[in-house]
Amino acid sequence: MTIPEYISAMLCAVGLMMIVLRFCMADHRNTSRGGKCPYWCEYGASKTIGTREVQEDEYGILETQEGIMAVLADGMGKHYGGKIASRAAVEVFKDIFDDENAFYNPQYYLRKAFQGANREILSLIEDGHGQACVAAVLIKDNRLYYASAGNVKIAVYRNKELVPVTEGHTISVLAKKQYTEGKLSRQDAAALMEHHRLYNYVGQDGFRDIEFFDTPIALNGGEYILLMSDGMYEEVRWKEMEDCLEQEGTCQQKAFALVELVNQSDSEDKDNASVAVLKIKGKK
Repeated sequence: MTIPEYISAMLCAVGLMMIVLRFCMADHRNTSRGGKCPYWCEYGASKTIGTREVQEDEYGILETQEGIMAVLADGMGKHYGGKIASRAAVEVFKDIFDDENAFYNPQYYLRKAFQGANREILSLIEDGHGQACVAAVLIKDNRLYYASAGNVKIAVYRNKELVPVTEGHTISVLAKKQYTEGKLSRQDAAALMEHHRLYNYVGQDGFRDIEFFDTPIALNGGEYILLMSDGMYEEVRWKEMEDCLEQEGTCQQKAFALVELVNQSDSEDKDNASVAVLKIKGKK
C-alpha cells in the first residue's frame, strides 16, 4: 500500500469511528431496559454479541400517549458498517414515531420510516458497506401493525404457541412463493429451499420491498409480541422459546432468559442475537 493509499484508508476508518461515536452518544429512549406503558403494556429487550467481534444488532422501544412502537435492526457490513446501519435505522424509526400522528396512519408512517432509514444509511455509508434487516411493530387500541425488510422475525405468542407473522426476504422464501404462484417448477424450488441468502434489506439503491401486515392483528390481552434477529431464532428452538415465555417473570427477565439460551448453546460460531419482548396485559 502506498503512503497516499494508507492515509486515505486511515481517514476512512476515522470517519467511520466518528459516526459510530455519534450514534453511541445519541438519545436511546427506552432501549436499554424494560418498562411499562400505561397499564395495558409491558416490554423488555436484550442482546448478545455471540462470537462476533462487533455487535451489529440494535433495538428501540418508544412509548407515546397513542401507543407503543418497537423496532429491531440486524446490521450487516464491514468496518463497523453494519453497526452504523442498524443504529441509524433505529434512530430514524424513533424520530418518525415520536410524532403521535404516526399512530393514526400506521402503514404510511411505517413505509416512511423504512424509506427514511434507507436514505439515512446510504448517506452515512458509501459503496454499500453497511445495510440492515429491520422489523417494526406498532400497537394501538389493541391492534398490532407490523412491517419488515430482511430476515428479522416478528412472532406472536398466544395460547402457549409462538407463531411467526412475517416470512422474511430470503431466497428460500422467494422460491416457495414463486412455486406456489406457478412461476417456478418443483425441482427448481427444491434446489433453492436451502438458500438463506437475503435478497432484500435496508441500505441499498432501489429499496422498495417491505413486508406489510394485510390486516392488523387483534390483541385480547396476555399475548407476547417478539422481534428477533436470526442469531436468536436460528440458535434457539421455538419450543425452548415457548417454554421460556411460559415461565414467571417480567418482559425484561424473559428477554434476558431468551438471550441466555443463546449464550448457553454449544455452537462454536454464534451470530449476534437480540430480542424485544412486549406483553399486552389487557385492553387499553
